[in-house]
Amino acid sequence: MYNLFETKNADDILSRLEKITSSHKAQWGKMKVEQMLAHCATALETPFGPDRKQHFMGKLFGKMAKKGSLSETPFKQDLPTTFIVNDARNFEAEKTKLADNIKKFVNGGPAAVTCKKHPFFGDFSTDDWSFLMHKHLDHHFKQFGA
Repeated sequence: MYNLFETKNADDILSRLEKITSSHKAQWGKMKVEQMLAHCATALETPFGPDRKQHFMGKLFGKMAKKGSLSETPFKQDLPTTFIVNDARNFEAEKTKLADNIKKFVNGGPAAVTCKKHPFFGDFSTDDWSFLMHKHLDHHFKQFGA
């Protein structure tokens, strides 16, 4: 099961991140590897921030999409995203930032999660955040063959 608060899952994610290099190419989608790292790092910052307003499209489709996103079914390829990164990024800086954000999430545990709303899905528990963050990282690491 996806749960980034569990040590073995976090260790697996960090190990997979360590294997990602600047030469990795996406197996689907438009992002370059350094953009994917920045995208994931940004997503991992959301649970530690203030509550965000739910996007208009989220108000329309968030509840329906939340159920699928919090299921064991893998994400489909090329889904739309809230965290668009399409500018040039430094690979090493983004990889370090993502590793730091993963460790902050894991070490902070449920008590450190301050955001109770996802910008698309709406109300979110700490278990929802842990599940989604792990599933999201797993999805993008698979996108880049890690």
